[in-house]
Amino acid sequence: MLIRKMIPKDNLEIKNIIQDSLKSFQLDIPGTAYFDPQLNDLFHYYNNIPKAQYWVVEDQGRIVGGIGIAPFDMKQNICELQKLYLLPEVQGLGISKRLMETALEFASHFYTSCYLETTQKLTAACHLYEKYGFKPLENPLENSPHSAMDRWYLKKLTMKKPANS
Repeated sequence: MLIRKMIPKDNLEIKNIIQDSLKSFQLDIPGTAYFDPQLNDLFHYYNNIPKAQYWVVEDQGRIVGGIGIAPFDMKQNICELQKLYLLPEVQGLGISKRLMETALEFASHFYTSCYLETTQKLTAACHLYEKYGFKPLENPLENSPHSAMDRWYLKKLTMKKPANS
């Protein structure tokens, strides 16, 4: 399996993975990533934002998942970990861990903290985030776009030498 930066032809596959995953948890509702306007063209969305990136996991030419980092609050130097989704058949193989390491390594070159939003329904995801040092918050950070989420996390990052965005 290969983790690589997203390219334009990956848009439809990753959109379907995200929406199918959310639908399987009855989260195909307003206030979730299911209805994010950028979902139709994640490649251009992430490539048009400084200090942002989206990676996909490719297995034998097929996209099986992905993860993104984008700015959340530039005044406080906070990014957001976004859209970590995998096809059900590749879950439990350690791919989420590899994606987390890729995204957090990138984030550590630009940000001092990483925020994320999820839901208690995604128990495996919550466990993964806590394993990677994300601390639960009582409330979402200001300007949070996903009103249907009920779990919020923040992780302090150790800044590394700046990398190319």
